[in-house]
Amino acid sequence: MSAFFITGTGTGIGKTFVTAGLLRALCAAGTPACAIKPVLSGYDGPHGSDPALLLEAMGQTVSEEAVAAISPFRFAAPLSPDMAASREGRALDFTAILAFCREAAARPGIVLIEGVGGVMVPLDDRHTTLDLMVALDLPVLLVAGSYLGSISHSLTAMAALAQAGITPAALVVNDSGTGEVPLAETADTLARFLRGQPIATLPRPPASGDFASLWSAIQR
Repeated sequence: MSAFFITGTGTGIGKTFVTAGLLRALCAAGTPACAIKPVLSGYDGPHGSDPALLLEAMGQTVSEEAVAAISPFRFAAPLSPDMAASREGRALDFTAILAFCREAAARPGIVLIEGVGGVMVPLDDRHTTLDLMVALDLPVLLVAGSYLGSISHSLTAMAALAQAGITPAALVVNDSGTGEVPLAETADTLARFLRGQPIATLPRPPASGDFASLWSAIQR
């Protein structure tokens, strides 16, 4: 068993893109792998959703039942999970989320647990995604972008993780595709401020071997 928690500097940063790419690379190499995304907001049906992308990467058929199996805590409003749950007269149970993640992490093979939003997104009135990462005590992958402003967001997220005693196994700088800031320059600048932190880059579109190389970097 080997499990990793994948978080991001914010929402829409490419966590699912990275998770699905790693799944495909692992499966292509014959390594048993699966993924879950326990909490999800902005959900309006299985097809085209983040869980659907993960299911497809695992070679599974997309259905409401299959989505529920890997993303049991789903909400319609595209808001932070606590706000989205409140819109539906519900509340997230942090203990239940933690138990679901721990059960998944104990499965054979490589298990990728994709978080929701960014490092500090609220899950309920008292807990954030950071609290979930601390409680799980798994290696963390932090996904960042290359857009203008990403350096500040990335360093802020890294500071929050460091304060909680978490050093990511890798910081993955995902090309945002905006063309505003070169991917390599973003990674180089982050490296100057994050001495010793493994940093990997993902160009857009990625080449066939990029996710395999990323997995190798994570394993170092």
